[in-house]
Amino acid sequence: MIKTNQQQVFLYVVLTLLLSLATVWGGRALLHNSETLTFAVGAPNSDEALFAAKLAAVLKNNASRVRIKIVNNGDNAKALAQFDRKQADLAVLRTDAKVPLRARTLAILEHDLVLLLGPGNKKIKSLAELKKKKVAVVAESESSLAFVRSILDIPDGPDTARIQMAPQSATLDKLFAPSSGFGAVIAIVHASRAVRDKAYEQVAKRGGFTLNAIDEAKALARKFPGLSNETLTAGTLSASPEIPDDDLDTIGLEWLLVAQSRMSASAAGDLARTIYENKSALRLDNGFASRIEPASVEKDAFVMAHQGAADYINDDTKSFMDKYSDLMYLGAAALSVIGSIFAAIYAKITRIAPEKASELSTAILDIGERIEHAHSLDQLECLQDELEGILRGAVIGLRDGTISTDGLDTFKLGYEFVRDEIGMRRDYLKRHAGEADKVAQDTAPPQHDDSKVVVVKTAQSA
Repeated sequence: MIKTNQQQVFLYVVLTLLLSLATVWGGRALLHNSETLTFAVGAPNSDEALFAAKLAAVLKNNASRVRIKIVNNGDNAKALAQFDRKQADLAVLRTDAKVPLRARTLAILEHDLVLLLGPGNKKIKSLAELKKKKVAVVAESESSLAFVRSILDIPDGPDTARIQMAPQSATLDKLFAPSSGFGAVIAIVHASRAVRDKAYEQVAKRGGFTLNAIDEAKALARKFPGLSNETLTAGTLSASPEIPDDDLDTIGLEWLLVAQSRMSASAAGDLARTIYENKSALRLDNGFASRIEPASVEKDAFVMAHQGAADYINDDTKSFMDKYSDLMYLGAAALSVIGSIFAAIYAKITRIAPEKASELSTAILDIGERIEHAHSLDQLECLQDELEGILRGAVIGLRDGTISTDGLDTFKLGYEFVRDEIGMRRDYLKRHAGEADKVAQDTAPPQHDDSKVVVVKTAQSA
């Protein structure tokens, strides 16, 4: 099927490109081999568990090499303990929790706001006033109770009983009712949920509470590294009536997605990229993780950013060469090696060596030797066709490279000599064919006219 060198070269070029593409694809598949990470979370219906499920789905839909295996625990504290024992690669922690030594931040998922609420129109001027009041803590877990006691600087003892967890079903109206005995409420809520919760607006319309500023916010943020100084903009909790009616200072906590420091930079970078680029898909129905932020890359961050996430954050706008340089280098190397192999195969094995033009002179001279044995024009025409076939093959071979120009002058001389010989033989056969016809006419016996003979015989008889 491969009759010419040009066809062979074309075939080898196509094979080189196809095999190089296959090598690059195989290399990419090898480099992007899937990696399964264990995500330790609390109860199945907890915010961190629901977020982990969404993250696993997003990674799968985006064909990421990273896969998530979710492991549920009794609560988030147990999940962090599992993470601290190196039995999990990922976890979610709030910045008031004990941070595992090897934890590194991938992203900030949510902010918690600390809302200092007083009954009716009563203002609470400072946190120190709360030490003399019975305070209800509205939060989702018991850990928030310990957090409030720590910022109020209430040591263990009889005074701790004044800081109590509010019942899960208790409303602000019930907590501020005279029968409850609570002089203040500290609510620790997700920032995304506080904006959506219409209960604050409904209670505010009945004059049920006053939102107080925490003037010690900056001092507390310096004292407790996990705290952040937050500002509530006017109308955050209620648009009508507007609560707060002006920007107000408070404190907050952050929910961090953390990874083990030993996690590879590539896996951490892939996770960070997927999270930052798919924020809307990771948002929970209750508002959790609706405002995902990049991890802090500052050296004094409360939990240091993972190197893979920091690399992505600091170099978010990678060029085409940066993203695909490894594949391009692999493709160039594969192209060079495979091309060299095919070039060697072509040069040493499959290449059709060009025939010298002078070697065709033998066939031409063979025709010349048979000319004298041609005794008819038909035989001579066959020799002429054979000679023209050799000439045609030589022209095609010179074009395709299967015949070299070595001895081309000899070929031309032989061709012209035999061609002239055929011409002279043709003239000879034609000339002798004419002479033979004339001799045949001269030597033929005379023919008699029977009618004349009959007449003569008749005259003699007369």
